[in-house]
Amino acid sequence: MAMNLFNTKIGLALGGGAAKGIAHIGVLSALEETEVDISYISGTSVGAIVAALYAFNVDTKTIGSLARRLTMSKVTSFKLNKTGFFSTNSLRELMLEYLGEVNIEDAKIPLAIVATDINSGEEVIFTSGPVADAVCASAAVPGIYIPVVIDGRTLVDGGLVQNVPVRPLRTMGAGVTIASNLSGVHHYSEPSHVVDVMRNAFEIAVSQHTKAQLKGVDLLISMDLSDFSLRDNTERYDELFTIGYDSTVNQLTKLSWYHKTNILLYLWRIVRDLAPFKIPAFVRRLGRKHLM
Repeated sequence: MAMNLFNTKIGLALGGGAAKGIAHIGVLSALEETEVDISYISGTSVGAIVAALYAFNVDTKTIGSLARRLTMSKVTSFKLNKTGFFSTNSLRELMLEYLGEVNIEDAKIPLAIVATDINSGEEVIFTSGPVADAVCASAAVPGIYIPVVIDGRTLVDGGLVQNVPVRPLRTMGAGVTIASNLSGVHHYSEPSHVVDVMRNAFEIAVSQHTKAQLKGVDLLISMDLSDFSLRDNTERYDELFTIGYDSTVNQLTKLSWYHKTNILLYLWRIVRDLAPFKIPAFVRRLGRKHLM
């Protein structure tokens, strides 16, 4: 436990949010420009796509160029069967085009991808094995996409269990966690398509447990993207990128309290994490205000 208190390795979690994932590219660009060193990265659904590309040193400009032409039709293959309307074959081909047949354990930045076992409800965290398979499983929204079978397990979108996967970062070794949450504010618009109905239902289902899972994150980048589509935002790329970028820049000053010379950090962490009693909410707020 003492070692964890002095661990300043940073992990970044990229959350799900379908076509709103363009904002993650803005987040990454802001982190790069401010020289925040990402030691670990994780992702769910569209966050898994971006995280996988970035973990294998695909630069943000290239990821951005891909996102500008990435419509739903280019990552879905219509294949109606009893478990879904679309397959993830097109997404698999896209990942293979950009990364080749690589394994997660070979990533330049240690990578974790989250999916859900639809038969047991258990979360499945991939830290090894083929990247393309894990990404497809993580992005397979239930009811829309046909589940992906890996090692005998039937897998769907990881958002059902961890839409912004912070926990795997700590398991991998991160002492400081940053979360990019695309679903910070919800305003559900009237659906115009069956896919919209199912995506709205999915978003509603994951929103509450996501709030609980983000309570312990060190730096939360939470964005109001309720005005953007879940299906196609290619024409609004610049808007989404800017929101991600600006939201990150506005939050980054809070990382200054993690400098190793700041002894108050360690004292606060000891009190916060090891106290045998519940710290009142107003004390926690004071700690965040004056130490961040």
